[in-house]
Amino acid sequence: MISQGVLEGRAGSGTYVAEPRQRVRVVRSSAREQPEGSPFRADMKAVGRQGDWESRTDAKVPAPAEIAARLGIAEGELCVRTAYEFLADGRPVQLSTSWEPYDLTAGSLVVLPEGGPHAGAGVVNRMAAIGITVSHAVEQPEPRQATAEEASLLGIQKAALVTHIRRTYYSDQGRPIETADIVVPAAHCEIVYEIPISRA
Repeated sequence: MISQGVLEGRAGSGTYVAEPRQRVRVVRSSAREQPEGSPFRADMKAVGRQGDWESRTDAKVPAPAEIAARLGIAEGELCVRTAYEFLADGRPVQLSTSWEPYDLTAGSLVVLPEGGPHAGAGVVNRMAAIGITVSHAVEQPEPRQATAEEASLLGIQKAALVTHIRRTYYSDQGRPIETADIVVPAAHCEIVYEIPISRA
């Protein structure tokens, strides 16, 4: 019950019923991509919450093997890595670590996702600013337990249930242009997939 957020343990004190907290609905949909502004802020506004985030970007980080495979580059090639902590009404609801190939944006105004005139605009809008059209994204969700670091950042118990989403954006040329590991705590969020239907 601790891993589901019903109970919480307090070191040296015992186990208590957790403070009730309404789950935030997180919609995964192509409609999330807004012509202007942040997809996350739009999601939170739709459910009556104030969306915000904190981030840290490191440029020229060598790509680990798994990230390199997802981006279609060689292991060790340089990337721009940005770690995000997303907040709803000031409380953490989602973590994300984004990786972009450095050679894709080097020397441009969008090389830093949270810097410059396109800061916080989202991958699709930032890439459009340098002439790259994002055609689609692929997401692979799977349940697992939170790591100690994730639990600390999200304010949940260690080993609490989370959904780990591996998302990769692709250009209309088929090149992976960004990949991210998104971590959503099950006790605080429900994930809903909205799937568009094309009529013939």
